[in-house]
Amino acid sequence: MTISFKDRVAIVTGAGGGLGKEYALELARRGAKVVVNDLGGSRDGTGTSDAAAQVVEEIEKAGGEAIANGASVTEYDQMEKMVADAKQKWGGVHVLINNAGVLRDKSFAKMSPDDFEFVVRVHLLGSAYATKAVWDTMRDQAYGRILMTSSSTGLFGNFGQANYGAAKLGLAGLTKTLHLEGAKYNIKVNSLSPVAGTRMTEDLFPEEAFKLFGPENVVPAALFLVSEDSPTNAIVGAGAGGFHSAWVMMNDAVWLKDDERTVEGFAENWDKISEKNNLHAPQSGAEQSGTILKAMQSVLGKDAAPSSTRG
Repeated sequence: MTISFKDRVAIVTGAGGGLGKEYALELARRGAKVVVNDLGGSRDGTGTSDAAAQVVEEIEKAGGEAIANGASVTEYDQMEKMVADAKQKWGGVHVLINNAGVLRDKSFAKMSPDDFEFVVRVHLLGSAYATKAVWDTMRDQAYGRILMTSSSTGLFGNFGQANYGAAKLGLAGLTKTLHLEGAKYNIKVNSLSPVAGTRMTEDLFPEEAFKLFGPENVVPAALFLVSEDSPTNAIVGAGAGGFHSAWVMMNDAVWLKDDERTVEGFAENWDKISEKNNLHAPQSGAEQSGTILKAMQSVLGKDAAPSSTRG
């Protein structure tokens, strides 16, 4: 089986280096026409460069097609123009990889509100803006593949990255709603949690580990998640050749009767409420209500459910 992106148009944000560059190069090798978006700033979001143009040059030398784009993901009108330019040149947009990002790491006690807001703006709002800019096009053509870049910091936490973690878990939540809204239009949306040695992480890894976690090792997961036969609503981790899935899980609800429904009653039942047993991964928020009603019925019987929820 060969996964091809022939006749597909792909946008990769933050593609001037690191993971984004590797995604853009491999998409082009597999036949995609690629918009290489990069503002060109340093990892804290300041400064500019011609990084995107250099990636385009590399793609063209290898016989591929690409255009450079220096728009900022934090400006929605610039994202709209980026999509319009791609459509004018190539007729559509089929793949979007939201990869642009910055770091401003500090403990929460030392972090300024501006540093918190800026990181959330780039990662969360920037991905939402780019996605919104392509959404109608993907709906109209009844085809779209969108990848959000989440993080282990968002999924599991990491000291000194409250801003980054908040944004990255927000992207997993955005994925979960958009995969529902896009389903009838053949738009699939997934989240990737990469571990890679890039300029964003170069001072976090020892030298040998930095080499082991090369960004090229994340590419297989990323490109599969935006391919024609991709899953949807997946959260995938990737790094150094290792791949795994992650889920937002919940256990079975514990239903408390009226006389137990107090702070003390909750405290007395906390061990059962917090048990990691009978875990399942809901596919929509509505399943939380269903789990609670199921617990109520198990205590009071099937006739206990409100009539509007039966059948």
